[in-house]
Amino acid sequence: MTRLLHRQIHAELPMAVGGRGVELFDSHGRAYIDASGGAAVSCLGHGHPDVVAALQRQAEKLAYAHTSFFTSEPAEALAERLVADAPAGISHAYLVSGGSEAVEAALKMARQYFVEKGEPQRGRIVARRQSYHGNTLGALAAGGNAWRRASFQPLLVETHHIDPCYAYRYRQPGESEEAYGRRAADALEAKLLELGPETVMAFVAEPVVGATAGAVPAAPGYLARIREICDRYGVLLILDEVMCGMGRTGTMHACEQDGVAPDLLAIAKGLGGGYQPIGAVLLSRRIFDAFAEGSGFFQHGHTYMGHPMACAAALAVQEVIARDGLLANVREMGAYLRERLEMRFADHPHVGDIRGRGLFLGLELVADRETKEPFDPALKLHARVKTQAMARGLMVYPAGGTIDGSRGDHVLLAPPFILDAPTAETIVERLGQALDAALS
Repeated sequence: MTRLLHRQIHAELPMAVGGRGVELFDSHGRAYIDASGGAAVSCLGHGHPDVVAALQRQAEKLAYAHTSFFTSEPAEALAERLVADAPAGISHAYLVSGGSEAVEAALKMARQYFVEKGEPQRGRIVARRQSYHGNTLGALAAGGNAWRRASFQPLLVETHHIDPCYAYRYRQPGESEEAYGRRAADALEAKLLELGPETVMAFVAEPVVGATAGAVPAAPGYLARIREICDRYGVLLILDEVMCGMGRTGTMHACEQDGVAPDLLAIAKGLGGGYQPIGAVLLSRRIFDAFAEGSGFFQHGHTYMGHPMACAAALAVQEVIARDGLLANVREMGAYLRERLEMRFADHPHVGDIRGRGLFLGLELVADRETKEPFDPALKLHARVKTQAMARGLMVYPAGGTIDGSRGDHVLLAPPFILDAPTAETIVERLGQALDAALS
C-alpha cells in the first residue's frame, strides 16, 4: 500500500527507475519512448551527461542560498542568457520553480505595474476559453478550462474569457485563415469595450495552446492583431509559453513566429528540461522601470526562487541546445514527424485534425470526420489511448474536453529535441496501433 497521494488514487503506475536519451525504464526493465517529454518537459531527453555534470559541480559548490540574503552565480548567468535570447523589449528575468508560479508572478506583476503607474482601477484579467495557465488559484482563474475550474470556482478571482483561436472548430466555411485570425482577435476588443478598457490590466494567452486543446497554433495575424488591440487600450499582453516555449516549436520562443513581443512572458518546462523544477517570468523594460522608479521592489517571492541547483541545470540545458544546434533539429524532425503522422492518419476515419508547430503536435480525435462530431465523453477515449500506448512502450499525452472542457479528445506529442527519424517512425507506428486498439 502506497503512502503517496497519487493523481489517480486507484491507478496502478509502473515504477520509473531510469532514463537514457528518449527512453524511460521501469522496475521490470521495460522501456518506454517518451514521445510527450512527460508533459512537454524533457527537451534533452533523460540522463544527459552535460546536465548531470553541471548539477554535480553546483551541488559541490552551493546547493541553496535564500534570495533575500544572496544572489548566486548560476542565477545571474541564467538571467543573462534568458534576456539575451528573449523577444525585443525584455530586460529582466524573475526566476521561480515552475509554470504555475510563473503565471502567478506575471499576474501580480501586471497588477503592481498599474498600481505603481497610478492606475489602480485596472485589475481585470481577460483570457480565453479552453486555455490552461496552471493549477494555483490565480493561474487557474486565468485559465479557461471549465472542468478544471468547476470545483474551485468560489476561490477564483473574477476573470473574463473570450473564444479561443481554434480554426478547426471556429473558422467558418470559405473564411481564409487570415480573416478568421482577425475575427478571433477582434473578440478581445469587443470584450474590452464591454468591460471598460480602463479597468483591464492584462490579456493572457498561449501562442500555441497545449494541454487543454492539443497544440492549437494561433491563426496567421492573430497575435499581431492582439498586440495592436492591447497597445490601443493600454492593456498588458502576457504570453504563456510554459509548454510551447523554449524551443519546443522550433524557435526559442513561440511568439517569434508570429512577430510579436509580449510585455510579460511565462516560461518553464523546457527551460530546465526536467532536471530541476524551474520557471521564469521575462519582463519588459517598462515594467521593470515602473518598479524601479516606484516602490523599488516586487511584492512577491518564494522560498526556492532562483535556486542555484535549478539555475545551474537550466543553464546547462540551454547551453546544450545552442551548442548542438537542436532548434534546427526541432524544425527538421518536427516536419518529418508531422509528415509521417499525416501519411499514417490522413485517411483515418477518427483523426479529424493534425496540427502544431515543431515538435509540438496534436491529433484531434472525432467520431465522424465529416461533421467533426466528437466521441461520447463517457467513453474516455483519451484515457484508453494512453493505456494502449503505454502497453506498447510509448508515452503520449492524451486529454479530454478538447472542445469545451467536456467534449472532445486529443493526443499531444512533444518528444525530446534529440529525436531522430527512426524513433519518429516508431512513435507513429506505436501510436497507430494504440489508437486502433483503443477504438476497437
